[in-house]
This record gives sequence, structure tokens and C-alpha cells, in this order.
Amino acid sequence: MAYLGEPVPTVPQPRPTTEFPGRTGPWLFVRPEAPPTDGTTSGGAAADGPTGAVLFGRDGTLLQNVACNGDPAMVHPMAGVRDALSALRGAGFAVGVLSNQPGVARGIIGRGQVETVQARAEALLGPIDLWAVCPHGSHDGCACHMPAPGLVTAACRALGLPPSRVTVIGCDETVITAALAAGARAIRVPDVTRPTTDPYQLCTPTFCPAADGPAEAAHLLLQR
Repeated sequence: MAYLGEPVPTVPQPRPTTEFPGRTGPWLFVRPEAPPTDGTTSGGAAADGPTGAVLFGRDGTLLQNVACNGDPAMVHPMAGVRDALSALRGAGFAVGVLSNQPGVARGIIGRGQVETVQARAEALLGPIDLWAVCPHGSHDGCACHMPAPGLVTAACRALGLPPSRVTVIGCDETVITAALAAGARAIRVPDVTRPTTDPYQLCTPTFCPAADGPAEAAHLLLQR
């Protein structure tokens, strides 16, 4: 019997984690053979369109949103993602992914599970040039937890590009805000988990171009 003043464990308690001591920065997973961003393909031919990089929000934009997912069996691409990636790669763009993963800070998932999910995504979608992950919680005071711009800035630096040559595609306001704060471009796609009549949607979302999904967002970018 629990008495007044004693904690009652009604939910699983986070386990301590030492995977990221100091919580000083993001996790950056860069593909060594990432394509050049100087307007040529790996074969030396001129790209068919503008070059740079496109960063996708992970949950809800690139992949179906499964909270704190560490199970590769739960990895499913969003509609239109394959077409978007194919078009962008064909035009000479590097492609990357941005992700807040507060489940790491809470001890729900670990770095190995994050990497396993990423590997499964690449098995389904092809190689990703950069995964940029914030493993902190929203109250940890880090510079990389979106909507802070640090994750986008770090991703741009890892790809060797200024933010002005990077476009972020995302469905979440935190991703869009982080992109614009870092000086990158942004294209908003719908959040399919939030109904259009949701009474709790933001009244004044950050202004940026919008598309019906990842494929249309890639088309808009390639038409610039």
C-alpha cells in the first residue's frame, strides 16, 4: 500500500544513460561517399538542376511517425518519399534527415536502436547522405533540439554547404522554425496525424512555401 508522500510508479521509469555524457552536441551520421555538392554528379557530369542539399524531417515527413521508435519493423516511408528522393538525387542534391529523439534522453531508446532504424530506412529508400539527430530532451538546454537552429547548422556544416544552399522539408513547426532560424529554406508538408480541423493547431505558423507532400515539395524545389 502506498502512503501519502511516497512515489507511485504508474509508468515505466527512465533508465540512466551515459551514451551521451555532457549532452554537448548532436549525433551526425555522414555517408563517406556522399555526392559532391559543386554541381557535378559522381561521374563528373553536370547535374540536371540546381545543386545543394535537402534535409527531411524524419518522423511524419520521411517516415511514418512512431513515437520513440527503436524497432526497424515499424519503419514505413511516407507516401511520395521515394519519388521525392529519386528526383532530388537525379538533380545532384545531397539528401539528409533531421530528427529530435528525446527518447534517448529519457532512456527509452539507445544509440544502437536509432542507428538500426536509420539502416532500415536506407534499406527501403536508398542511401541517405546525412542523418542529424538531437538525442536530448526539450528541457536539456542544448543548442540542437529543434526548434533551435543548431541541428540544421550542424547538418549544413557536415555537408560542407552554407544554409542558403539547403532546403528543409518538414511537417512539424519545430523543424520549419529551426530551418528558417539557421538561414535555410523550408517547405512545409501536411502533418497527416493532425486533422485539418484540429482546434489546437497553431494560429500563426511560420510562413514558408507549402506542398501537398514530399513529391510535390521536391517538384517545387526543382522548378526554382
